[in-house]
Formats: sequence, C-alpha cells, structure tokens
Amino acid sequence: MHTLYDVETQIPAFFHITEASVHDSKVMIEIPYEPNSYYIFDRGYNNFKMLYKIHQIEAYFVVRAKKNLGYKSIQWKCRLPKNALSDASVLLTGFYPKQYYPEPLRLVKYWDEEQEREFTFITNATHISALQVAELYKNRWQVELLFSV
Repeated sequence: MHTLYDVETQIPAFFHITEASVHDSKVMIEIPYEPNSYYIFDRGYNNFKMLYKIHQIEAYFVVRAKKNLGYKSIQWKCRLPKNALSDASVLLTGFYPKQYYPEPLRLVKYWDEEQEREFTFITNATHISALQVAELYKNRWQVELLFSV
C-alpha cells in the first residue's frame, strides 16, 4: 500500500494498493501532486523523472538518497547547524538521472542522535534549513505509525 498522508490533518489523503512486487517508484505517477506542497519519500521513490515533475509544478520533495547516488557537488554551505554534516548543491551524474533531473538538487547529510546514524536526503527545497529537511523526513514516520496498529 502506498499512502499520501496529510501531516496537518493527520488523515491519509490518497492511497494506492498494489501487489508487493510493484516497485515504489512506479506508483509515483499515481499521486495527485499539488503546487506549494511537500512530498516526503523513502529511498524506494528515487524516480528522478517524477521528482522533476514535482519540481516543475512548484511543489517540494524530500527523498532519502540511495547509497549509490551519483552526483557532483557544485556549491557547499559553510556554516551548518548541529547535526547537519553537509549541505550542498549537486548535479546528478548517472546517465538517466541527469537527463531526467537536469537542474541542481540539494543534498543534505544529517546525523540523527536518537538513531545514532547518518541520513542523506535530496530535495528541491532550497528555502528551508538543513534541520528542517531532516524534520520533514522524520514526519514521514507518522505514516508508518498509522499502519503499525
């Protein structure tokens, strides 16, 4: 089950049921995206063609990056808040990813003290802090809690 969860109302706004064999990234086309909204995805949703469409309608996304993400850093922020390990503008370098998402993305590396591990996020939200990027991703867990009962 793939769910679009409204954090403000704490109600699922959309869900799509598929067989377990359907990859998460294939479902992204079914989601009803709206301008000025934030969409938070886990690693399985690294579909750069769909992420670029989200960007083009002037909506925002935060996605946990895959470990093998190919990118080239083009600019770094020097002053970082606590637990923000890096905050950079990057260009994708993989053959298809760089064609599907031709503009710079933001890559944020964050240390989560509670889980004692590093998270790497990609986003098009350049107007918020690195900590806000991490906080948005943490809110994604409300969906997990919804279905853990």
